[in-house]
Amino acid sequence: MQLDILHRPDSAIAKIDLAPREEITAEAGAMVAMSASLDVNTTLRKGKGGGVLGGLKRMIAGESLFLSVFRSGSASAELYLAPKLMGDIVAYPLNGTDLVIQSTAYLASTGGVNLDLGFQGFQSLFSGESIFWLTASGRGLVLLNAFGSVYEVDVDGEYIVDTGNIVAFENTLSFSITKPGSSWLGAFAGGEGFVCRFKGKGKLYCQTHSARAFGQIVGSRLPPR
Repeated sequence: MQLDILHRPDSAIAKIDLAPREEITAEAGAMVAMSASLDVNTTLRKGKGGGVLGGLKRMIAGESLFLSVFRSGSASAELYLAPKLMGDIVAYPLNGTDLVIQSTAYLASTGGVNLDLGFQGFQSLFSGESIFWLTASGRGLVLLNAFGSVYEVDVDGEYIVDTGNIVAFENTLSFSITKPGSSWLGAFAGGEGFVCRFKGKGKLYCQTHSARAFGQIVGSRLPPR
């Protein structure tokens, strides 16, 4: 499989060239264009994190109930995938370290990658974000999407990120929901709200914009239905 991410960072699209008899699993509705020879199936995913229960758990996390599986036949094929919101795409090579993925940030993955629902604690509920995040395990490639541009941080110690700007992080990192400064009043008066304080050593992926904040701004300006 060959992957090219085009038109980064604001309108990213993944161009995937599949060798004969290769397959890739993607979030339902992510396909933009593809070769006519590709075989497409809708699945609840078998194995860990699969089946009806796995699909329902993904729904709780804000993902689609179903996943789409694209398989090439005896010849190579081309596939284009893109996120629903304008933004960036990043490829993460999963190689034994689990990756915790924020709700709606999963785009696609290759064979050998398992998706399951991870409970991140009720602390996430108070932050305004989902308390259930997807956990990717196994070996393969995971495509993540973001609202805005994605940047990678190699955390070694502590690092603070706004809860709405987290895309994914390696499970070698622990986190707690807290205030950005010494005062709760100052945090909310300044518009910062809750933040995630990460501790440990591992990779962290952040997005430059918050979909939740964008929705609040745009939603308040829409005419009533």
